[in-house]
Amino acid sequence: MWRTRSTFEQIVSSLKGSDIRYKEEPRIREQEWGHLRSRQESIEIEATRDSYGTFYYRIPEGESAADVYDRVSDFFGTLHRDFRKDDFPQNAVIVTHGMSIRLFLMKWFHWSVEEFELLANPGNCEIILMEKNGDGKYELKTKVKKWDSTFHTFQRPIKIG
Repeated sequence: MWRTRSTFEQIVSSLKGSDIRYKEEPRIREQEWGHLRSRQESIEIEATRDSYGTFYYRIPEGESAADVYDRVSDFFGTLHRDFRKDDFPQNAVIVTHGMSIRLFLMKWFHWSVEEFELLANPGNCEIILMEKNGDGKYELKTKVKKWDSTFHTFQRPIKIG
């Protein structure tokens, strides 16, 4: 929460004189990692998660990406209602964490779990841009990084047919 709030404050400071409205939205917070662990325990959990698959693996006493996806999906209902308001701004900036950004994109663009698993989290303060095109649909303007296959060991199903 503090990292995103600090990032937001830096963005706002560069937009002086603009009409800025904001809302803190707890549903698009970072994935819950459970209780504090030793570095070695964290490394072991991440290795297990990477071999199992990030989307469905639930971190002990924490969340899976599927859990975060549910929160992001719930946020979509609010966002779409807000879009219909007459006073909703033409542009919106969402400041959140890497996993939440990937899950937001997954939900928005109807990506599969397999497509989600191919993507890497954006770097700290990296900007992901979506823009509405002429037919009213949003397109992703930023190239999203993919996992280095030597790092991410999740084995995807073989496509048949």
